[in-house]
Amino acid sequence: MKKMAILSFATLIFLTGCETVQKIDTTNDTGKQVMALDYRDFDQAAGQMIQSLLKSGSLAKNDGSRYVVSTGRISNDTMQRIDTDLLTAKIEQDLMNSGQVVMTSAVGGKESNRDETIYEMRDVRDSSTGEEFNQKTLPQKGQIISPELSMSGKIYQRNLRYDKNNQQVEYYFQLKMTDLKTGLRFWQEEVLIGKRGSNKSVAW
Repeated sequence: MKKMAILSFATLIFLTGCETVQKIDTTNDTGKQVMALDYRDFDQAAGQMIQSLLKSGSLAKNDGSRYVVSTGRISNDTMQRIDTDLLTAKIEQDLMNSGQVVMTSAVGGKESNRDETIYEMRDVRDSSTGEEFNQKTLPQKGQIISPELSMSGKIYQRNLRYDKNNQQVEYYFQLKMTDLKTGLRFWQEEVLIGKRGSNKSVAW
């Protein structure tokens, strides 16, 4: 009986390993849409927001220098467990590639937006361990650059009954850029992604 159980388990593993796996072509994905948010939705929302921000001229400084931007809190108000880095990572990347801003890793709304090594090295500097380092290579006090602008936002979900058999799900991606010195809002944008499908489909 024990041998039979082992043989059945081995057969199951073999059959599982033989299942067909298809790699997604992210540049031309013809796969079916899902009611929940997928990578295509985040790419679309981030792309539209970046275009809006760059075209607005809000990031252009008269002296030609670049703004220092921090990523604040991006809240998830949907029925899904979403890592909001899926949205902000692409936006941060495109902002930096534009040459108009630099992002700071010293402060931010999420731990993933901060690099704790910045402060760990300062702890080393102020401890006896710091004596083992070449003092010229240690970060000195007053060197961290404060952000000038903060990017924050929200992802919001709204479910509607479309008809007897179908539902409509609306996802609102909201983003804003705020001047940290004055509290004035430089720019904001909302991107709506809507989906319709069977009531049997789940959006979470």
